[in-house]
Amino acid sequence: MFLKGLQDKFKVKSGQKYLREELERSPKTVARDKGITSVGCIVDVDNFQKAEAFYELIEEFSLRPNAIKIIGYKREFDKNSPYAIQMFSDKDLGWKGQIENSYVLEFLSREYDMLINYYEDDNLMMKLLSVKTPARLKVGLAAQDPNINDLILNTPLSDFKLFKSELKKYLKVLKEI
Repeated sequence: MFLKGLQDKFKVKSGQKYLREELERSPKTVARDKGITSVGCIVDVDNFQKAEAFYELIEEFSLRPNAIKIIGYKREFDKNSPYAIQMFSDKDLGWKGQIENSYVLEFLSREYDMLINYYEDDNLMMKLLSVKTPARLKVGLAAQDPNINDLILNTPLSDFKLFKSELKKYLKVLKEI
């Protein structure tokens, strides 16, 4: 038991080092045309349980039905519990900042026009996934690290309706929709 705790501590240190190095590097550019056709969402399900609300963006931005991919983060979750979206947790942290979860690997295998980082907590797992996800535009909330996101909206996590309207407004300004 002691060794497992020690191993987890070293994995966290290793993940933090990887995150620091990635944030210092210049971001990878994703060569996609202007306009939003695919959206990835990283959602903190511990603090925002209605992650399925992101499917409303399909109608809001006139997207294809399969254009939105949502992955939820839960600090601890039972893999046998039914969730409407794919999930990952702290248990999925591997060495050197790797996230060892098949859902995460599937999420990372796609390129997105926009990545929505819908979390406020300073959480290593969600930050790692945000940094690793290939997206042309990254959108987040004001409580997050500004080095991760391109567009930061100052809306509360609990008010998804306000977030959606602000996002639409700024995407129009940026001529993305």
